[in-house]
Amino acid sequence: MEEETVNQSTPEKDEKISTNVAEFEEFDDSKKKSENSEKLDMLKDLQLNVYIELGRTQMQVKDILELERGYVIELDKLASEPVDIFINNKKIAEGEVVVIDKHFGIRITYLNDPGRSLKGIYK
Repeated sequence: MEEETVNQSTPEKDEKISTNVAEFEEFDDSKKKSENSEKLDMLKDLQLNVYIELGRTQMQVKDILELERGYVIELDKLASEPVDIFINNKKIAEGEVVVIDKHFGIRITYLNDPGRSLKGIYK
């Protein structure tokens, strides 16, 4: 480490402050990237059930049998509230519904803690 002395003048008095220059080892992340990419390659072939929950409601079977095209079902969430994103029945995120070229999509706005969320997703 190199040591430098800095003169700092103030109207009251002249002070000398001693500082050290930090030295760090060379960081080689090429090995780390290959290890991580191998782990990710293994996960690419997994099939997971992904679904989005807009809200919930309770209905009697007779009401479900009477449903027709155009019928509106009231849910327990407001239109402005975030939707829940599940993978294999575990909530991993929240998002908002977006429309892109006449297609619906979900923009993820919040991710749950990855360590806790992904634990036990694949059985």
